[in-house]
Amino acid sequence: MKPIHIVEKTPEENAVIFVAASSRSKEVDGLLDELVALADTAGVTVVGRLTQLRPKPDPATYLGQGKVTELRNMCMELGCNVAICDDELSPSQLRNLEKSLEIKVVDRTHLILDIFAQRAKTAEGKLQVEAAMLAYNLPRLRGKGVEMSNLGASSGGLRTRGPGETKLEYDRRRIKARMADLRQEIDDLAKHRRLQRKDRVTRGVPTVALVGYTNAGKSSLLNALTEGGAVAESKLFATLDPTARELLLPNNSKVMLVDTVGFVRKLPHQLVTAFRATLEEVKYADVLVHVVDASHIEALEQIATVEAVLGELDSLDKPIILALNKVDRLEEPPIIPTRGKSIAISATSKTNLVELIAAIADCLVDQPRDYTFLIPFHRGDLLTLLHEQGDVKMVVYTEAGTEVVVHILARYGEKIRRELDKL
Repeated sequence: MKPIHIVEKTPEENAVIFVAASSRSKEVDGLLDELVALADTAGVTVVGRLTQLRPKPDPATYLGQGKVTELRNMCMELGCNVAICDDELSPSQLRNLEKSLEIKVVDRTHLILDIFAQRAKTAEGKLQVEAAMLAYNLPRLRGKGVEMSNLGASSGGLRTRGPGETKLEYDRRRIKARMADLRQEIDDLAKHRRLQRKDRVTRGVPTVALVGYTNAGKSSLLNALTEGGAVAESKLFATLDPTARELLLPNNSKVMLVDTVGFVRKLPHQLVTAFRATLEEVKYADVLVHVVDASHIEALEQIATVEAVLGELDSLDKPIILALNKVDRLEEPPIIPTRGKSIAISATSKTNLVELIAAIADCLVDQPRDYTFLIPFHRGDLLTLLHEQGDVKMVVYTEAGTEVVVHILARYGEKIRRELDKL
């Protein structure tokens, strides 16, 4: 375990980070190094770290009682006003730790949500972050006794009779109502995105999505390929809102290059749900360019994390190009196993970008063509896919199902043909 590092200056928030893990100490250090970077991005200075190796976290206090006491003493000695956990804490664990430590306790999910709240710039991004924060906070609401109640005193009087409603119940009801409003607004934005995608398909403009671990260099690559002027910083989650730019291929055809939010280990499920409208750009892209920081010591683990999220989005069957970025920082070419095509590049020095563009063009030889399908009524999902990904020319309703003539990319057409063959 790395030694404690004490910062001389006293910032607004000093933190001790901690984790209870079953893996080896070397692997735990890698996890905590990333947590340090997350805390730094949130504006918090980490002055110490604590680790407990155990089969599973304590259900009541996450750490064992001895480690909780050790953490409390460490926080007092270092003058910390916040403790940050590398896992998501249950409401009871959070409450018990704050009671024992007598300082604010923040888990990894809360920390990432805080970063997203700071970085969200567009109206859509702010809506998505708010929805994620409400989903996180709802189960963590708890009453505080009499002051949390709207019930009247036992002496009775006007507006005190009847069942009443506790403030806790009222807050929960308000949050649920706000979450419903946010879902509706996000769904409306998702409809707008679907119209934009349909327009691109109609105009024959394919979409290439840049995906990857946070801080892998996706925005820098977008700027290098298109001179698009996207925000590119050496910070985690520098880009939250998707940025789209046109890219001209060697055959003079155009593609839409989309920069997406970066992924991270233990990405909170609230964010995956809230950002689903944005992540649809990944789901419906024609080609994925998986940008990897090849100079990172945990590049393989980061690749696995990104592929896990792509699996959640049902996007692993797409053409994927592995762009091994930042090779200018390496003395030797990177050796990273991959299932598909990989290209060593540098967005900063623009190394091998011509080869990357050529690889994108090769993946797009799959040009759209006309298909005629008879979609059974119980497979409305296939009909939705045709409308989202293709240009529907004709629809005829028959007793056997919906007959559709559509102009669509061959990969989608063949996918639907395979699904129909299974019926």
